[in-house]
Amino acid sequence: MPSNKRESFVYTIMMCFVMVFWMSLYNIYLHAGTFSLEVFKTAWLGLPLGYCCALILDWFVVSTTAKKVAFKLLPTFASPLRKILTVSSCMVLPMVFFMSLYGAVEVLSHTQEWDQLFILWGVNILKNVVMALPFQLLIAGPLVRKVFRRIFPVGTILA
Repeated sequence: MPSNKRESFVYTIMMCFVMVFWMSLYNIYLHAGTFSLEVFKTAWLGLPLGYCCALILDWFVVSTTAKKVAFKLLPTFASPLRKILTVSSCMVLPMVFFMSLYGAVEVLSHTQEWDQLFILWGVNILKNVVMALPFQLLIAGPLVRKVFRRIFPVGTILA
């Protein structure tokens, strides 16, 4: 886990990239019904806007509150693994909430059926939490932490 604000920012940049790209692939795949090069291309082309939105939400809206909630839920003697799992879970759930709205607005901007916004948003939340939480806890989190520490050993990014 990052140990200061600069490390946290670099880690957030890396984690947002992995999560946004994966969840974009997942959502476009669900919409298309098949995985193809077109799904990959669409996810890649949509990545910059989704990534910027997620990065801003993570850094300015979700992170501080999620970490406060996580550390209120944790006993003072919690293991590092329990801390990681709790903080990650507390980050994923609000990010799914907000980014599912982003996805619903993006889809409806093409169809112009704005009366369907809350239905689509709710459906997106359910579909996304089923993928995002396990992906974050089992794949993205461990992978990004390992790559982050390999590139930036403890103490190389100063506060």
